[in-house]
Parts: sequence; C-alpha cells; structure tokens
Amino acid sequence: MEPSAFSFHLPAWVEQFLAEQGTHFPTPAQQMALVVALSERNVEEGTGGPFAAGVFELDGGRLVAPGINLVHREQCAVLHAEVVAVMLAQRRVGHYDLSAPGLAAHGLVTSTEPCTLCQGATLWSGVRSLTCGARDSDARAIGFDEGPKAADWAEALAGRGIRVTRDICREEAVAVLRRYRDEGGLIYNARREPAD
Repeated sequence: MEPSAFSFHLPAWVEQFLAEQGTHFPTPAQQMALVVALSERNVEEGTGGPFAAGVFELDGGRLVAPGINLVHREQCAVLHAEVVAVMLAQRRVGHYDLSAPGLAAHGLVTSTEPCTLCQGATLWSGVRSLTCGARDSDARAIGFDEGPKAADWAEALAGRGIRVTRDICREEAVAVLRRYRDEGGLIYNARREPAD
C-alpha cells in the first residue's frame, strides 16, 4: 500500500521565472499578463497543460501563489492551475479560507474560465474575485472537456460574493491554447461519448 501523504511540486523554472517578474501586479491586466506568461512557459517547458492561475491580494496586487496545470506531470486529475494556486495560497496564509478574519482580501486570476472542478474550488476557496482570460468555449474549441457548467455560472459566483471579470487579455490567452493544440499537446479528458 502506498503512503497516504500527498504532495506536488512546481517545476524548478517557476521560481526563477517569478523572481524575474517582481512581486506586485497592481492591475488586473498586469496580473493576467503574468498568468498568461506562466501558461505559455508551461507549454514551452513541456511541464503541463496550457493553463495557469494566480492568487493575488486585492489591495496592491501582491502575488500570493502561482498555479500551473500539473495534471499530466503529477498524474493527478485535480491539479488544475486554479486548484494548485488556491492550495498553495491557503498553505502560505495558513488558513483554508482565503477570506478568514485578519487576512487580506484575495482574488483568483486564471488564464481560462474555470471548468466545473475549478468553479467549485473557486467557490470554496474564499477568494472575493475571479478574473478570467480565455473563455470556456475557447478551451472546448481545442478539445478540452470543461464539464457540465450552468450558463449562469458567473452570476452564481457573483451571488456568493465573488466578483467575476472576463475577457482580460483574452486574445493572448487563446493564442496559448491554440499553440498548445498546434504543437500536439496532450488533450486529456477530451470529450467522450457517454457509455451505453
């Protein structure tokens, strides 16, 4: 039987990349530019899918934790970029709720709108905002299965106190998705026909 402990590690290039970028990204466009650059680098390095995310403090834009897609690298279906960023941020602040008393308000920035899994992680993370680059339809267009999401998912998050902003640097984020597809990147969990 395998040990019950679980851990994952960001590739070594992430720390060096972030050291070159700085620590504060005051505007949503600056935050998204960093996240899209992370997703592109993840593709270039061959360390995961074309998705990245970051948890930032809303006041001042300090990066709390980055996230890149690690599904294939770590052989774990839940290690989507948003989940990785949220897990690392919660460890860094020392609380499972990023809106716990005494903590700064946090926002999640993601290169592509959240899939069904990441929508749930966003809801329970404690972030107060969600900023998205590419659309769900852009990820589906290259073959990813984003899961069954309600058409009003953004309004549902807003109703739970999470402000949603879409289409920030969308063209740049979509370009990373297309590059990944065009270079033969693994499209895991591709659309499947229902079993009979």
